[in-house]
Amino acid sequence: MAATVERRTWDVLVVLTAPPHTSDALTTVLRLAQAVLDREHTIRVWACGYNTILTQGSLGDTKPADLRDPATPAPTAGALIRGLLTAYKGRFSWIVCTACSAERGAGDHIAEVRLRSDARLAATIGAARRTIYIGGA
Repeated sequence: MAATVERRTWDVLVVLTAPPHTSDALTTVLRLAQAVLDREHTIRVWACGYNTILTQGSLGDTKPADLRDPATPAPTAGALIRGLLTAYKGRFSWIVCTACSAERGAGDHIAEVRLRSDARLAATIGAARRTIYIGGA
């Protein structure tokens, strides 16, 4: 008799394909994630396209200072994502699409993110109670 594998279910899955440099899609997703987590739910983000670059270890934790407030260092997207992953371990997850990552030469991700083949996207959607798609075709 074959063993059955119980898959974890997430409350929300966000599939993020909108390029992070053309709109406020990334900050929208991060604000949505915080709101979901504040309500004691779980959320997972599947990052495709150029969003796979956001979690590169080479970007470090801070980016150049904001000229309006040069004394305060600004966190990189990777630092913000790592902060959520650390603060909400088991309730927040960030997945990087391996195909999109490979196409962009983005291979050095922060340790906290998960790398998944695009072939697993359908199963990931199936493991979510609600799926939100933010991006373009």
